[in-house]
Formats: sequence, structure tokens, C-alpha cells
Amino acid sequence: MGSEEAREHHHPSPVKERPEEGIAAAVLDDPRTRRWIQRAGAAVVAGAVVTVLLGWRLGLTVAVLVVIADVVRRSRKDSTVTAWQKSSAAERRTEKQLRALQRNGYLVLHARAVPRDDDGVSDGRIDHLVIGPSGVYAIDSEKWDKRLPVRTMSHLKLFHGPFNKKDRLDEARWEAQMASNILAEKVGFEVPVQPSVAIYGPSIPWKVMRVRDVDVYSGNRARAYLRRRPTILTEGDVQRIFQAAEDALPPKYPD
Repeated sequence: MGSEEAREHHHPSPVKERPEEGIAAAVLDDPRTRRWIQRAGAAVVAGAVVTVLLGWRLGLTVAVLVVIADVVRRSRKDSTVTAWQKSSAAERRTEKQLRALQRNGYLVLHARAVPRDDDGVSDGRIDHLVIGPSGVYAIDSEKWDKRLPVRTMSHLKLFHGPFNKKDRLDEARWEAQMASNILAEKVGFEVPVQPSVAIYGPSIPWKVMRVRDVDVYSGNRARAYLRRRPTILTEGDVQRIFQAAEDALPPKYPD
């Protein structure tokens, strides 16, 4: 009887997960680790095939190139804005350039909606709102057909081939003005916001040109566009405006 009672109350001890097993599981669950495992697998397969056919030296070279190619391909798709990870290569390219300006005191918000009315309804989007020592900038990134030339007339008209881009410039200027009004109301002093359009694709035959009060330039000059400008804002002003923008201009693509 005693032995039966003992058996009824006997429970096997729970199996404890060893610390190293938990660490290994966490590492394997990391998307970056999985990507590197996939890269390594693809490199091994490609290298093995080439080794069998052409020798181990060429096989090793091919394996390394497979890893490098995948790293480059994924870096081009990397973005803090989820909606830009699948498309919108122009926005990602500008975003990448602007990261380097952080060490110079510039802060950036990407893909921010510009509310049009009291209900927060938005008709506009600022791709990159840059706030730094030289001021505040609303940068819109555009990918245009590289086969069509870009030209301007008297700083008042911008053409892409036969197409007049007046509406696009007016939209960029409106977005910047709305952001300026909203930020000024939040911080209690005037906050000019300079609109600009960074164009990728066609060749731009100038460095920076102001057309209808909008700065227009080649997309690969986005970082240079902001550098070497006179300082007009203190570090405190930059932080204050950035916080106001973060609070008042909601993400266009909320996660």
C-alpha cells in the first residue's frame, strides 16, 4: 500500500533547459542569423559545384562572391520604413545618405504624414524631414525615367521630357509650408522648412537649382545638398523641433 501511494504521488522532475540551449535557440531565432545561414548554404552549394567542375580555388572565389552579392542585394533593400523595404528604391537611397549626417548633428524623420485638417486627414507625405544646425528641410525622393531629359525655364518651370512637373513642385512646397506652420505652432517660434526634390534616374545638368522655391538636384547629391551650410539653429533648437515634429507629424505608414 505504501509503495502504491508513493507511486501515485511521485512526479517526474521537470526537464530543465540548459542555459546554452536557450542561448542557441535565441541565436537561431534571430533573423540576421538565419540570413547568414542561408548565405553560407548558398555559398557552399555554389562553391562545391564549381570546385568539382573547375577546381577548389575558383570554387572558393565563387563562394565568397555569392556571400558578397547577397549582402549588397539586401543592403539596398534595407530601410527603417517598412513600406520602403519592398519598393521605393529612391527613398531608400536618400535614407542611406542621410544616415551619415547624424554625426554632424542632423536628425531625420522618414515618411511623415502632413495633416490637412483638424481630424488629422493627410493628403501629403514628406519622405525625409531633416532637422539640423543649418535648418529644416523637407526632401522628397523621386525616381524618374532616365531616358527623358530634365530641364528648367527661368527657375519657374521644370520639365521631365515633355512633362511639366509644376504640380509636383507645388505639392512639395505645400507639404513644407504645412509642416512649417505645424512646427511653429508647437515650438512657439518661426520654423522655415525648405522643400526640395531629389531626382534619381535622369542626368541633372546642375548641382542645385531652385525652381518655384523648391530646390531640385540629383538624388546622389542629397547629402552634399545639406553640408557646408551656415549654422542657424542651436543644438537645443534642433532637439526641440525634432520632438515637435515627431509628435505632430505622424508616420505615413504606421506599423
